[in-house]
Amino acid sequence: MTTITEAARKTTLIPPSSGEFSSRQPKTIRLYPVSNYTFGTKEAQPEEDPSVSARLQRLQGHYEQFGMRRTCEGVLVCHEHGHPHILMLQIANAFFKLPGDYLHPGEDEIEGFAARLNERLAPVNAQYPPEQHTPEWEVGDCIAQWWRPNFETFTYPFIPPHVSRPKECKKLYLINLPKHKVLSVPKNMKLLAVPLFELYDNSARYGSQLSAIPQYLSRYNFEFVDENNVVIGRSPALNH
Repeated sequence: MTTITEAARKTTLIPPSSGEFSSRQPKTIRLYPVSNYTFGTKEAQPEEDPSVSARLQRLQGHYEQFGMRRTCEGVLVCHEHGHPHILMLQIANAFFKLPGDYLHPGEDEIEGFAARLNERLAPVNAQYPPEQHTPEWEVGDCIAQWWRPNFETFTYPFIPPHVSRPKECKKLYLINLPKHKVLSVPKNMKLLAVPLFELYDNSARYGSQLSAIPQYLSRYNFEFVDENNVVIGRSPALNH
């Protein structure tokens, strides 16, 4: 349930308070409307592998040479009509993925992750004047870890007990978006704002990793801000 602030409330039918229920809550995250962000385009970024089997074969080569692959992806959250939405890439009008990619061998985790986000979504300097270039990525909490035990498509949110050498670890990081940001999307992809209610329990369309994002975010409190920087709602409603 979302609490509407007094400034945005349009009803006088206010339920009685059920008492304090906010102990040990995590930090509150401020979400800005999707309309605050500027979306541009840049050159296409074709997939490295023509097929799933080719991707797994390349993973095996990477493992044999460098060990376990480290992958980082970002959960970019904004809101529309007071409900959290996730900015997600769509490829070929069918396949969904979060922005990010694998780290280079020996590369620092956070610096490398920020570099992958820039490769995917940073604007081309010539597209926008310098004053419109936005701050660097603010990488927040690691909210999930997924493990690939073998050179197969199956991944798990835990390491199976019989596995001692996983082949890939994928971390999902919460990205704290600023009030405004310019994002440029490769021409062969789309950047969509997908609501949590669409992702929840929808592994048939989004897969097990993406459909679990609502559970990952359920530990946070959100504060929704409009285009004029006025707080219009909070979720969850800690006091009714």
